[in-house]
Amino acid sequence: MTSLSPGSADALLFDLGRVVLDIDFSRTIASWAGHAGCKPEAIVARYVRDEAYRLHEVGKLSDEAYFDSLRSSLGIGLSDAQFLEGWNAVFAGEMPDIAELLPRAAKRLPLYAFSNTNQPHVDYFSKEYADLLGHFRELFLSSRIGLRKPDAEAFDHVVGAIGVPAERIVFFDDLAENIEGARARGLTAVHVTSPADVGHALKALGI
Repeated sequence: MTSLSPGSADALLFDLGRVVLDIDFSRTIASWAGHAGCKPEAIVARYVRDEAYRLHEVGKLSDEAYFDSLRSSLGIGLSDAQFLEGWNAVFAGEMPDIAELLPRAAKRLPLYAFSNTNQPHVDYFSKEYADLLGHFRELFLSSRIGLRKPDAEAFDHVVGAIGVPAERIVFFDDLAENIEGARARGLTAVHVTSPADVGHALKALGI
């Protein structure tokens, strides 16, 4: 377990999906299946986070090209608008208690976000969750910085931009590979496996 104590952090860095915003990919699958007139299981069986997905996340593949790749890999003839509707249906609201925790934390330390994401999702959550995301001084988004977790250069870029020593940044993420990547670059990392983990960590930091 990461050792946290009051005064041990100069900045807090949050992943967005399943840490700040609730993500439910079954909502996306259900939307696409509805438009395609097939069973959700048929799409689940064929969907993979492939090279096109990764290129889309670092801003090197357009939305149109990504949706075209889905047409091919999923074997469904949806329009771009139908793909987009399902793509953004993934957002299922705010994570429990986060709307109370972020403003409290922001009074004590600067807050930043670091998310592997893509432009349609950025456009959507920037508008839908503007108030909640307003607590962050800066959002480091893979599709904008051209780098994604858990790559070393991605963490180095974010640490450099925040401008404090890596070990003084507490990073919250729900994926083990991102936690390992962060720790390898010197950050203090908290693996968020339940909504209560953020609150417990902030309490340990004296927040």
